[in-house]
Order: sequence, then structure tokens, then C-alpha cells
Amino acid sequence: MELDGRVAVVTGGTRGVGAGIARAFLRAGATVVICARRSPEVPVPGAEFMALDLRDAAAVGEFFDAVVARHGRLDTLVNNAGGTPYRLLGEGDAARHARVIELNLTAPLTASLAAREHLRASRGSIVMIGSVSGGRPSPGTAAYGAAKAGLENLARSMAVEWAPEVRVNTLVLGMVRTELSSLHYGDEEGIAAVGRTVPLGRLAEPSEIGEAAVFLASDHAAYVSGAALLVHGGGERPAFLDAATVNREK
Repeated sequence: MELDGRVAVVTGGTRGVGAGIARAFLRAGATVVICARRSPEVPVPGAEFMALDLRDAAAVGEFFDAVVARHGRLDTLVNNAGGTPYRLLGEGDAARHARVIELNLTAPLTASLAAREHLRASRGSIVMIGSVSGGRPSPGTAAYGAAKAGLENLARSMAVEWAPEVRVNTLVLGMVRTELSSLHYGDEEGIAAVGRTVPLGRLAEPSEIGEAAVFLASDHAAYVSGAALLVHGGGERPAFLDAATVNREK
């Protein structure tokens, strides 16, 4: 298989997109270590879990040393951990918004720095999990959008600074159907309605994100670094097209 003999770490890999990525790496033959602050409610079969607070730089360093001590190497880091509640800018102070940036931008930087020497030894790669929120206005999740914009730029700079030993790329995700979709889109009717706004007519599945991550980590992407791969089902139809009174079908 594509990743036989390789070792991958997936942060936030206990559920949702992260669990989908972990399963895809397992299917590709990799040894997978997932980390999060809390143990998974539903374990990912075949993956090893280690508790970790990515905001604790010392603990992050110890974590990667432990992974390599146990498995002998580290080939891929998938910086997936992140997220945000819905909160308008005026409904929270700067410190509260800064915590969103800490989780979605500072934590991936902390993990990448801690993993760098291990990845250099294996000539491995980093996959950042970005979002379309980083490239458009994100009302209600402004700090998250700002963090994801910063993450994509960080990945580009990292790809230049750490070449040729370490490749760094970003998956820019659109909407993904997970066990938490109802919190963002409502009931099944709401989820389906949101899916119809996507050109491909549905939300992505976590497994599809996982397959894209496997590609970027594999030798098939050996000359891909500093790239941002859009995995968003075609994006969003511009609102002005539906508002305009010209070029409508008769």
C-alpha cells in the first residue's frame, strides 16, 4: 500500500474529519497515532491514542519524542485539530477570540516545530487542514477564518524554509458532513439544503478528506510542496448570479 512502513500523527484525530483522515492513513498501510485532549468516545480501530494538549509546548515536544521512540520514525504530521463556536466579533472580547487563533494557528505551528527534526530524518511531510473560511469573509467565525488564512500562509513559508527535507501542503476544506454537522447546519433537512448550495450537490465525507491527505503524504505528491489543494466540491455559487435580472433562463 501507499504508506506501508510509515508513521503518521493526526492531531484531533478522535472524531469527524480527523478520524476520517486517521482511517484513510490506516487503509494506506501507515501506523497512525492520534492525539487530542480527551480520549475518543468511539476509538478508531487500529490507531494508537495519546492524550495531548497542543497548547503545552513542552508536552508537545515530549509527545513527538515518545512517538519516535516507540515507532522508530515519523513520516507525516497532519495538523487537523481546530474548530470554533459561532460567535460574532462583538459578542466576545479579544482574549476569547485569541483562544480560537491559538488553537487553529499557534497549535499547528507548535506541533510542526516539535516534529521538524523527526520529519527531516525521514524526509517526511506536513499536511495542514485549512478551510475556505480563510479565503472569504467568515461572519460569526471571524477569528477562525483569520487563523485559517494565516495557516495557509504559514504552510507556504514553511515549505520554502524547510525544503528540501520536509514538504508542507494545505488541504483547503469546504463543508464536511460529520457527527457535529447539526450544530452548524441544523437537522437533516438543513444539512441537505446546505449541501445543495455546493456545485457537487452535497457535503464532503470525512473519508474523502482522508484520501486527499493520503495523496499529499504519499510519493505520488513527491514534487508537491507549498500547495493549497481545494477540497470543497466546486466552492460556492456567487450570490450575485441569482440576484441579477439578466441572463436568466426563460
